[in-house]
Amino acid sequence: MWKFLVIVLGVGWLLGQLIRYFLRSKLAKFARHVSEVAKEEQRAQRHATASKDEIIVDYMPKQHKEKREHNIKGGEYVDYEEVKE
Repeated sequence: MWKFLVIVLGVGWLLGQLIRYFLRSKLAKFARHVSEVAKEEQRAQRHATASKDEIIVDYMPKQHKEKREHNIKGGEYVDYEEVKE
């Protein structure tokens, strides 16, 4: 009787863990899909409301973003003369 109870509880716990894992993965996949759809809608809306003179960047590579954020340290002053022609 005890063996049966322990086996049933163990199988129940194992099934619960498996169901929880699959539900999390499906929910995460659904959240990514919803996020992508929302981004596409925002992009389409931005294109619809943009004027012809406006520049819209749809995609910037991740590597370029990281370089751009980390390499801005300021710079040295460059003295120049304005030349009138």
